Amino acid sequence: MRIYNSLTDKIEEFKPIKEGKVTMYVCGPTVYNYVHIGNMRPVMTFDMVYNYFKYLGYDVTYASNFTDVNPKIIAAAKELKITEREVANKFIKAYLEDLNNYNCSKIDERPRVINHMDDIFNFITKLIEKGYAYENDGDVYFRISKTLDYGILSNQNKDELNSGARVDIDVKKEDPLDFALWRKTEEGEQFDSPWGKGIPGWHTECVVMINSLFGEKIDIHGGGVDLKFPHHENEIAQSMALNNNHLANYWMHNGHINVDGEKMSKSLGNFILAKDFIKLHKPNIIKIALFKTHYRLPLNFTDELFSEASTIDEKIYNALKQANVKVNMDNLEYNYDIKDKTFEEYMDDDFNTPNVISYLLELVKSLNNEIRNKGENVLEYASKILVITKILGLKYELVKFSDEDKDDYQKWLEYRNNKDFGNADIYREKLIQKNIL
Repeated sequence: MRIYNSLTDKIEEFKPIKEGKVTMYVCGPTVYNYVHIGNMRPVMTFDMVYNYFKYLGYDVTYASNFTDVNPKIIAAAKELKITEREVANKFIKAYLEDLNNYNCSKIDERPRVINHMDDIFNFITKLIEKGYAYENDGDVYFRISKTLDYGILSNQNKDELNSGARVDIDVKKEDPLDFALWRKTEEGEQFDSPWGKGIPGWHTECVVMINSLFGEKIDIHGGGVDLKFPHHENEIAQSMALNNNHLANYWMHNGHINVDGEKMSKSLGNFILAKDFIKLHKPNIIKIALFKTHYRLPLNFTDELFSEASTIDEKIYNALKQANVKVNMDNLEYNYDIKDKTFEEYMDDDFNTPNVISYLLELVKSLNNEIRNKGENVLEYASKILVITKILGLKYELVKFSDEDKDDYQKWLEYRNNKDFGNADIYREKLIQKNIL
């Protein structure tokens, strides 16, 4: 398998830290509001990555966090007139409902910042002891000047970053690029720390949770491309300071979702909430639309894109439903352990899902030909389609026939063959109601 590594800016052969095992962490939401469909792209992308590693036989541990301690949550609590914990719990529940509605996998770990406060204190204390961090009036900052390769992920040098637009001006900092590990707060939720009351910095939270769950280094760290700088860059800086490694061997980033060629974001006001978008399109259609574009490229939402995805979804489902009749009437069982070399070739090429979608359509065409010609490979093609679509996160409900269903289907065939269309229509309607035809 070859994966594009954002850290080295090239495609590399995947070699896990431990043979047969994969550790993966993807940055989750800051739970102060509902997520928009742009936030769902990394969720669906890395759900596919997770499923594929499991298909290959790896023992995968996948974690994605909840940032549930953050200034945005304090602001939301004030606006909603509830506590910060109530805000976090409200939007964690909403997010998990979104994941369920989008047919995403139940992953292994969902750490919350609130449960790692002692780990954060210990982590920051070690950085101070090593001279990589300093305290000033209750705030603690990371000292960028001691980091030799800062900018390695975003391919920027310190001079470029110092003159960049994303540098915050703060008189407490030794260097404009220094970032907060701990923030003194005078309003909202506060935690007692060795440096006074406050809350942790966002960039520290993720690296601490990764270290707590997995140890010093993981195989894959993922997220949207907008997290490359400063969030992921700052995670790497802290990991280099404390553990002398880049935190992950492979850094993967998915592209933005655009609307009319412009990045979807809450600040621009052109976003669509995930909970509302799912009312417009089925999860299968959304995912097919998503995977028709390579995960690293920007994805432009258009009506044409979703129309094409809907057509593909219908072709897959119609073929599977026809195959399902033969599977049930012949008392066959789907082979969910079946492998497919062509599919693996595409996925091993940095998860080339556009080619996978095209290949799925080839399999559907072959399946339809087998059904039409009463061939012997119906079960094989149907099994391959089911395995591949499951890895992509698509879901197709296929009926398991009861004895009554088989009897009704046989009667429908007999009436139709005898041109008794009145009775044939009665049984046909009955089979349609049961989602058999």
